[in-house]
Amino acid sequence: MLISNAYAQAAPAAPGATDLMSLLPIILMFVVLWFLMIRPQMKRTKEHKAMMEALQKGDEVVTQGGVAGRITKVGENYVHLDIAENVEIAVQRAAVANLLPKGTLKSL
Repeated sequence: MLISNAYAQAAPAAPGATDLMSLLPIILMFVVLWFLMIRPQMKRTKEHKAMMEALQKGDEVVTQGGVAGRITKVGENYVHLDIAENVEIAVQRAAVANLLPKGTLKSL
């Protein structure tokens, strides 16, 4: 015989657990990224915002550019830093990276 027999195909599988199982790796990757990257970054942002709001005159800080100084005046958007005798600069509040312990500038 040169012609093969044609058979009916089986019914397609009903959608269900197989669709959920194919999405499971993507969902798992998102959960891992959330706990390893997004959540810690949100925590750091929240801490930095709280630190910026708590800045006051006399605090010793370091800017993101690496300039260390003592706050002499606090404005709404800017703080004035005393970085040497008779040398005062104005920087944005967001540029303040770290709040130093009191007396740190004397040891530098």
